[in-house]
Amino acid sequence: MASTTSGDFLPSGGRIFTSVPDVFFIPEFVFGGLVWILVASTRIDPDNPLGWVMFVSVFCFVVTTLWFFIFLCGANQGSIWPSLDAGYHFVAVVFYLSASVALAYITLLHGQIVNLLSGSTLTPFIISDSLKIYRLEIAAVVMSYLATLLYFLHAIFSAIRWKRS
Repeated sequence: MASTTSGDFLPSGGRIFTSVPDVFFIPEFVFGGLVWILVASTRIDPDNPLGWVMFVSVFCFVVTTLWFFIFLCGANQGSIWPSLDAGYHFVAVVFYLSASVALAYITLLHGQIVNLLSGSTLTPFIISDSLKIYRLEIAAVVMSYLATLLYFLHAIFSAIRWKRS
């Protein structure tokens, strides 16, 4: 019969690359980093919703990096770590979902502005610049929802692992 200590359920070292919830660390880095880069490369207007998106992407990127190194170094062997793992990833899901919705709404508004600009007599440079930013925002929305999905899957599998421990 298996022991109920958390050391049996939380991998450390190289085993984190083969365990089901922890294999999501690398894609979370990639998609979270892409959200950060894509939003940072657009004009931050309006400040408030896109500021929240930047906070969420930077916060989750930094904390996931710390979390990854804690797991990689094996410092996750205490009895509290399965619940902390599940709790952090559920918080990350809520944060990313709220940021994704805000980003999608702002992108929708910018799309309407781009449609209005395309029918105007402005210079083609202004229209092409607005269209480029709009396309970057669309990519950021897609990456944000993918990051939300990855954090959600990680949270579900972490909660299952926590329940077993």
